[in-house]
Amino acid sequence: SPDEVAQLADELNAVATDRFPVAVWVAGNNTSLMHDAAVGLAFALNPLRTAYVPLMHQDGPNADAEAVREHLAPWFASAAAKVFFDAKRCQHLLANARLPVSGTVHDVMLMSYVIEAHLKHNFAKIVARTTGLSALDDEGLYGKGAGKLDAVTVPLKDAAAFGVRTAALLRTAASVMWVKLSEDEALLSIYRDMELPVMQVLTGMERSGVLIDREKLAQQSKELAERIDEVKAKIEEIAGGAFNPASPKQLAQVLFEKLQLPVKKKTASGTPSTDEEVLSELALDYPLPKLILEFRALSKLKSTYTDKLPQMADPEDGRVHTTFGQATAVTGRLASSDPNLQNIPVRTAEGRRVREAFIAKPGCKLISADYSQIELRIMAHLSQDPHMIEAFQKGQDIHAATAAKIYKTDLEHVSREQRSKAKTANFGIIYGISTFGLAERLNVERREAKELIDGYFANYPHVKEYMDESIRVAREKGYIETIFKRKRYLPDINSRNAVVRGYAERNAINAPIQGSAADIIKVAMIRIYRRFREEGIQSKMILQVHDELNFSVVPAEKEKVQQIVISEMEAAYKMKAPLRADYGWGKNWLEAH
Repeated sequence: SPDEVAQLADELNAVATDRFPVAVWVAGNNTSLMHDAAVGLAFALNPLRTAYVPLMHQDGPNADAEAVREHLAPWFASAAAKVFFDAKRCQHLLANARLPVSGTVHDVMLMSYVIEAHLKHNFAKIVARTTGLSALDDEGLYGKGAGKLDAVTVPLKDAAAFGVRTAALLRTAASVMWVKLSEDEALLSIYRDMELPVMQVLTGMERSGVLIDREKLAQQSKELAERIDEVKAKIEEIAGGAFNPASPKQLAQVLFEKLQLPVKKKTASGTPSTDEEVLSELALDYPLPKLILEFRALSKLKSTYTDKLPQMADPEDGRVHTTFGQATAVTGRLASSDPNLQNIPVRTAEGRRVREAFIAKPGCKLISADYSQIELRIMAHLSQDPHMIEAFQKGQDIHAATAAKIYKTDLEHVSREQRSKAKTANFGIIYGISTFGLAERLNVERREAKELIDGYFANYPHVKEYMDESIRVAREKGYIETIFKRKRYLPDINSRNAVVRGYAERNAINAPIQGSAADIIKVAMIRIYRRFREEGIQSKMILQVHDELNFSVVPAEKEKVQQIVISEMEAAYKMKAPLRADYGWGKNWLEAH
């Protein structure tokens, strides 16, 4: 009743000054960021007081909507501390129910991610790890797959019982993890000053979405279909007959039985493999595998993007609203899903053209800003290599500078081929590439690859020292750290299995670099977001793709936005090899980047 809702609001307000926040579990589907609304709310105010407020259950009775907004909306918008699991998702559901959230927001999922990124962060696993108690994830209530129930159809008594238990466990888990975070000032800072603020930035970006040109995508789909037909015709001509190139079984028969191409690798079942690695190797000597790779790339581009993106656009605003995964990658990087906007191919002309369909709203322009060689700059900073630092401080082309040192020539005399090989070495070595791996990537003899790596380390000796020290520290501590002290645990670093141990050693070298890059862009996002709010900027950050940020910009704010974005990106962390951000403008993403 309205009176009960009012009483609950009074109790919530009374808890606002307590040490531990109120835990809130939100019943909802999470299938549409902009349209799924909260079906019910469970609260755990303390270990003995829980409550469930039904909002949209089919079997009712539901709380009076006006009473809920009158009494509970002020609490959700207040400074009172609230703890959720996956707070970003919960905030979307609550916003759609006209209960926007403000104030101090905690997130058990992010607490777990900061403490132990290498583990799984679903609710049941977190509760078991932190409290030793048994819990169910939401699928325990809704089911999964084809039999999954819509939240509104779940019986009210079942939702209430599940919700209040979940909220109580959520509050307990949050209390335990808060103590753990408080024992490590660096991790507490990452959670409080980085992950929570960037979660709010991402919530806003998801709600803003990215405008797409559906007609442009439809035209691209038509052109891709024609190109796919052309490639398929060439495939069948070389194969001497029709077959389905998308079928691994039929493809294997054509390649290895009919055409007698050499078998490079076998699957677990013992049949010849037709995976990308095999086809790429065969494509160096035979035309058909090369065409198969092209067929696959074009088909994936069409099915994943040009066909699918228009269907995923919100019918009301014409935008795609991707979900940014904040507790997904162990490196600290953000992920993107439904749709994944970080994986649009950029190495092919057809892939790059998809970015043409991502447009600014009428009257606005896009600015795309990205960090220039951020991982190499971080390597220079972490290794303290004077030659590498000097190249960046002088603004030199780092790949040409590396080539000049390796090949013992003047910078202006470095050839395009030498620079290309040095670039591959630069990026490969920070990922712990082997002599064999570099030889394969450059398609050169192992002797030349070894000379390249030896020359690299001879000219950048501190880089080799950094790599050896990273592995030593990882073996001793069981983890490595980013420049912000984010921990990445490496449980296999002392494995007796050489392959498993080698993978962990490569992560010991690269994870501090990739993780630091991920942390730096999060800091930049937070600083830009705050500047926009403080200075009343109407332009919006709409997309993050690893080292790149994209904004929809109001014309009158163009110079101001450019100044804020570039200055805050470059000031996100002070390094000896200074951060540099490049930018471009355009009416679509392709033009801007």
